[in-house]
Order: sequence, then structure tokens, then C-alpha cells
Amino acid sequence: MPETTSPSSSTDNSNAGNQSSSASGHRPSAAVPSPLPHLFHSRIGVGLAGGFYPAPHRYELFLSGSCPRSLRISISLDLLGLKDSVATTLLAHPAETPDAFASLRRAYEATVHHYDGPLKAPALRDRWSGRIISNHTPDILRDLAGLSGHDGACPSALRPPTLAADIDALCDLLDRDVTPVAESSRRSAALELLDRRLAGQPYALGEALTAADVDLWVALVHLGPADTLSSHPRLRDYVRRLGNHPAFPARTDPVPDAA
Repeated sequence: MPETTSPSSSTDNSNAGNQSSSASGHRPSAAVPSPLPHLFHSRIGVGLAGGFYPAPHRYELFLSGSCPRSLRISISLDLLGLKDSVATTLLAHPAETPDAFASLRRAYEATVHHYDGPLKAPALRDRWSGRIISNHTPDILRDLAGLSGHDGACPSALRPPTLAADIDALCDLLDRDVTPVAESSRRSAALELLDRRLAGQPYALGEALTAADVDLWVALVHLGPADTLSSHPRLRDYVRRLGNHPAFPARTDPVPDAA
């Protein structure tokens, strides 16, 4: 089945860094946000050319420990039951993980001849060919959900077709208004809306945990100081409750109790 990769001249807010292996003669630097247009948009098992065939143990994820997008992928990987079938390489500071950065550099160079751009993470690599499939987080998340049904496990319930549009709409709201750099009044209005939504349901879109909850929880814990949610008790309790789920990492700062 043919496999294709397609570099795109699009921009993305994923964490990135201008890293190079020692073999290329460049000194690696820490992963930092980059607006540079080095995005790859291939997919697993989609498209007229067939994409990359879904198979257990074929794929590897490069994730940055400080990146909200990487955290979304890491949580989803656990919820989907894919931790044993999709390899994960964690990128910390280059001095601490030089082999991981060298491996990521080789993957980009295998994808584009003489590649000398930023090494964006998260990134999904095909271990069979050594190439980067995608460094576009939404596509990676969708492809992971599709992979969960190809190893004998039940298909994923994280992104049910009936809720796909709602999941995307909530993600757009979070990316626009629930960030540390969002305009204060828009952020407050969005948090109030989300807090009211949780009044009659345990999860972002109803009675079941979905990909929307992964997006919402990660956005909330990256807002800043713990007291950011002090005036939104349902969101505060929601963060604490999901933080007790084994797939969600423990917060490094406490969620304050109501005054």
C-alpha cells in the first residue's frame, strides 16, 4: 500500500525547537514555540493513496514534557489503551535527552532530504520507514483514536462520530479564549460558560469522558496559578476529579478549595 508524506507551508502553535544532531555540526537547543512553516500533514490509513497502514508497534511519538499539546496526546494514548503498542520518546532539555533529539533529527531528515528546519514536537514517526508522518496535533489525536480499534481492542469512545463537531468546537473555544495570553474578559466569559455547563453533567459534553475532556483539562491546568479557578467551583472540582484518574498526571500545584 503506497505511503505518502506531504510537507505543508502552514503555521502551527506546537512546541518546536531548532535542534540538530552532533553529526550535522549544529548545537541543539531547547524546544521552544516556533511560528515557522514546517508542518507535515500525512495521516494513518486515510486518503486515496492509503496513507500509513494502521498496525500495532509500527509508530512512535516524540513528546515534549513542557508542552500542553504533548500532554493531550500522552493522556489520550493512555485512555485509548495504546501505551504498549505506540512507542513514546520524551524530549526534555537537549543536554538531558541528547539521544532523543538526535533520533528526532534523523526522522526529519529521513522525511525531507537535507532538512534543516525546526524539530517540531509533538511528532508522529513511522518506525518502518523512519519518516515523520505528522507534527500536527489534531491529526495525530484523530489517528490515535483510529488506531485503538486495530489491535483487537474495542474502537475508541474518545471521539464518537456523533460528538465530533462538538469536540472540535470546544477545542476551538479553548485555543482561542482559555489560554494564559487570551484577553481577560474573553477568558472570564469562557470559564463562566464552561463552569455552568458542568452544573448538570460530569463531563464536558455529557455523561461520558471524551476527547473534549482531555482538551479542557489540559487547558485549565495550563492557565497559570492555581487560584485562577477560585471563582469557578465546578471547574475547580472537575480539574481535581479528573486529576485522580490514572491517565491524567498529578498536578504540580494544588487546586485551592473554595473560600
